[in-house]
Amino acid sequence: MLFSLGQVVVTRNCLNYAQEHGINLTELVERHANGDDGDLCKADQALNDLAIQSEGRVFSSYTINAVKFYVITEWDRSYTTVMLAEDY
Repeated sequence: MLFSLGQVVVTRNCLNYAQEHGINLTELVERHANGDDGDLCKADQALNDLAIQSEGRVFSSYTINAVKFYVITEWDRSYTTVMLAEDY
């Protein structure tokens, strides 16, 4: 793990979707914490690299079955939120 996640929370909409479709949200959080930014462009990946070093907000995006998931760790590492893009 490259940075602290703090408390991990999931939006209700995301949790319902994941349960209905058998998506393992823990795997997404683990990928996020290990520096796998998912579907981000190179510029956003570079911003994440900087954020990890300088205590900025870390943002990852993963598309599963044409549905976009976001995993966001706040700058102060107090919490990480897993959500669907439509929840953002």
